[in-house]
Amino acid sequence: MNSALTIIPTYNESENIESIVERVLAVGRSDVLIVDDASPDGTGDIADRLATASGRVHVLHRVAKDGLGRAYLAGFAWGRRRGYDVLIEMDADGSHQPESLPIMLDQLATADIVLGSRWVPGGRVVNWPLHRKVLSIGGNVYARLALGIDVRDATGGYRAYRASALDRIGLDGVASQGYCFQLDLLWRGLERELRVVEVPITFVERELGVSKMSGNIVRESLVMVTMWGIRRRVSALRELVLHHRRLPSVRANTRRLAPS
Repeated sequence: MNSALTIIPTYNESENIESIVERVLAVGRSDVLIVDDASPDGTGDIADRLATASGRVHVLHRVAKDGLGRAYLAGFAWGRRRGYDVLIEMDADGSHQPESLPIMLDQLATADIVLGSRWVPGGRVVNWPLHRKVLSIGGNVYARLALGIDVRDATGGYRAYRASALDRIGLDGVASQGYCFQLDLLWRGLERELRVVEVPITFVERELGVSKMSGNIVRESLVMVTMWGIRRRVSALRELVLHHRRLPSVRANTRRLAPS
């Protein structure tokens, strides 16, 4: 068994799933878990056929469309129960290039989390309209300013986690979706001082099927990032106040310890 597992959530991805799985298998660095949310277009049947054809492909069927975040949480739990050391997030639509997997996995030699980044030098997006670029770049700038993090692509969904990193993050209570799910896990990891590395990737907009991105997901992200930013600043202010309260006693101790 490979020590890495690429988790691919699906809902109505019958046009894309076979191609993306074949490309992951061709790279040869991980097994595949397809997490299908009862797709009415037959994606689950295609996934079962792929699993029958290859022992490196597995399928987790869920009973209803329940959101990207919960699909990944189910996939993480499945992989951790089976002893995988590395869990990878990858979209089913081909926007995440499996050919970038080797360099991402190699970075885990010294990192806990590796982010496939569109917005570091060398990263790029293909076939995106201007408004999508503005939305993504603006959201990431806002996250950096609000949370005080030095991450250029905090909302990207192409990632590799050490299983031990997910254990330290603690997945209980994570209920966010979409962009916010990605930010949530990253923010929790940074709070726990995990080592995060960004690797430049080429992000290619889907050619087949329909995007699952929605305005509700973007709004959820803005609200949650704002709340986390406020919490961060309140915590910093509390520490500053406590520090100043301790100063008089520190000065008194210093005077007593000073030589006469």
